[in-house]
Amino acid sequence: MLHFAPYSALSILALATCFLLVCVFEFVNGFHDTANAVATVIYTHSLKPKVAVIWSGMMNFIGVLAGGISVAYGLVELLPADVLSPPNGDPAVPMLIALFGTALAWNLFTWWFGIPNSSSHCVIGALIGVAIGDAFLHARGLGNSVDWSQIWKVLRALAISPILGLVGAGLLYTVMKLVVKDPELYVPPQGEKPPHKFVRGLLILTCTGVSFSHGSNDGQKSIGLIMLTIIGILPATFALSPNAAPHIAQIAPQAVIAAPLIEKYDHDGLRDEAIASAARLQNTDPEKVVPSMLRADIYEVIAGLKAVSNNATASAAEKKTAKDISATLRPTVEYAPWWVRLLSALCLGLGTMIGYKRIVHTLGEKIGNTHLTPAQGASAELVGAGLIATAGYTGLPVSTTHIITAGIAGTMIGSGSGINPKMLTKIALAWIFTLPITIAIAATLFYVMSM
Repeated sequence: MLHFAPYSALSILALATCFLLVCVFEFVNGFHDTANAVATVIYTHSLKPKVAVIWSGMMNFIGVLAGGISVAYGLVELLPADVLSPPNGDPAVPMLIALFGTALAWNLFTWWFGIPNSSSHCVIGALIGVAIGDAFLHARGLGNSVDWSQIWKVLRALAISPILGLVGAGLLYTVMKLVVKDPELYVPPQGEKPPHKFVRGLLILTCTGVSFSHGSNDGQKSIGLIMLTIIGILPATFALSPNAAPHIAQIAPQAVIAAPLIEKYDHDGLRDEAIASAARLQNTDPEKVVPSMLRADIYEVIAGLKAVSNNATASAAEKKTAKDISATLRPTVEYAPWWVRLLSALCLGLGTMIGYKRIVHTLGEKIGNTHLTPAQGASAELVGAGLIATAGYTGLPVSTTHIITAGIAGTMIGSGSGINPKMLTKIALAWIFTLPITIAIAATLFYVMSM
């Protein structure tokens, strides 16, 4: 339905539309998730709201620029190779609209009702939905279109990190209560009076840490989405890294090693495509490269090598060889120009500066049976900042919202006040339904628009 010739007027219009969607999504991500960083400093009157959100926005901005791109491509590789990089150079407009439209709609829906929800879950659900829609479109089994090993890796990180946040923040709060005897840390804020300097400094520090780590992790997600947009619609210009030349020379010899490895291990019926791609890569001529075709072949081979790495019958040496070849091939196609990083940082940073009130109110007053205290907020944010920053530099997308919300719940349990079952039920239901709803919507949109 939506296939335009690259560089045509319609293609440029589609690029602009998708660009707008991804920028709006990251902007919404900023104001949806910013409450996780600024809730305690605003709620305890440690900083004025405007100062807090501007400071948080700046730290998010810096975090995006300082972060890497491992999370970005860890996410986009949830898509099958033929969607991730269409070999015929057709624009990927159905994929992009299904992805951005679904994630953005669900993010806004949960924000409107003041429910802390994960932007990461929205994106991941939409990506899985596109992969499933592609499977139906080509009459393939789900195992043939969906990289389940990558999905389980991402979902494990999303599932384990809130548990670590809950337990870690609860333990830290308990230790803090035993060691630090300042009573002001353990009572809810009174009126408009700010806490004394030590408490204020601690809360501003935790706000800074969460904001920076949020930028370093979530900013990468928008970098990946922006790269999907420009590569899918303008493949001749953006399919390969501007610094690809020295890496292209290594492709042919690596493909020679990869071909027999891939041929040895069947992986859900996709072996033929990967083998054919490996054969083409063996004849790569740096002077006659077609960017979109080369990119598509590289991702087909990487998919084949993933199957080797995940095959229980493969030897340790074969798995290591598969991972080493993938690592050699990736720099040719996985990159992010400086302006993409800057655009992501701007959208996230600006979004951080508005829209925080609904979620701040939930975090401060509705998660526990009592209102949030400075010690509880600091414990949740210190643990959260560490978990998010670690994940950002190891290539695992985690949810700032899940970690901080779980951390606050952990401190409420640690204090003995207990948690508010009604609000926790709402949050849990949003978490539970996010994936199936976004998967269903994105799969339907992609299938209908691609027919």
